[in-house]
Parts: sequence; structure tokens; C-alpha cells
Amino acid sequence: MQVILSQDVLKLGKTGEVVKVKEGYARNFLIPRKMAWVATPQNLKKIEQMEKKRKVQYDRQKADAQVLAEKLNKLSCTVSVEVNDLERLYGAVTETDIIKAIEAEGFKVERGQIVLEKPIEELGIFEAGVKLHPEVTAKIRLWVTKK
Repeated sequence: MQVILSQDVLKLGKTGEVVKVKEGYARNFLIPRKMAWVATPQNLKKIEQMEKKRKVQYDRQKADAQVLAEKLNKLSCTVSVEVNDLERLYGAVTETDIIKAIEAEGFKVERGQIVLEKPIEELGIFEAGVKLHPEVTAKIRLWVTKK
């Protein structure tokens, strides 16, 4: 039996693919859980329309992310940390510290969007990545200074 997957199914396929499965698997598992539809001409057209909408939305989100990335690439933030007598940090600069610095500049990002190549454990100038979209990552300049 051929079905159209309405969502990604592990070890079977991705959304929109037409796959051949056993009839019992389709009727008892995939179709009742709305993970697939029977491959009919109407359902194929429906999937094509949904795929077009999804692509348009994906492109719009990517364009918005690129506009925001251009603004963030120009951004320079300062993070003040406490240091000891040898000017070493008591800990490392965390994503939360970076988010607070970015929000002080008027932008809103979430913790999972911050990308650090390695932990920041000293004073200086560093770059941190902000993943805005699967294909768009902005780089911000980060100044780590002592309080």
C-alpha cells in the first residue's frame, strides 16, 4: 500500500514522501495517528499545496533572519565580570551573560541560539554566534571586561 507521510517518521521517510508500506501498518498505525494519508490523486495535490506554503514560509523566515543578522553583525556588547588579583575570571562567561548584554542593546534572543566555539574564560574581545535560522548565523563582537 502506498501512503503519503504527513510528518517525519523514523526509518521510513520525511514529510511529503510517498512510501510503500504493509497495509496493516498503514491502517492500524500510520493513518489513525495522522502520520500518513492514502496516496490518492487528491491527497497528492493537497501535499503539493502544503509543500508550497511551507517553502514560502521557510523563505520568509530566512529573509527575516538575514535582516536581523545584518543588524546583529554590527553589534558590539560588553560583559563585565568579576576577576581575581591575577585578572582571571572566577568562572566562565555563560550564554545567560551574553543574552543579557544583547538584550541591553535592544535585541531579543534565546539561550539555545547562542553558539560559542569554546568557553570564554579570560578578559578580551571575542566573537559569539547567534543562530537565527538553520541557514543564517550572525556573529557579534563581545568585550569581556572586569567590574
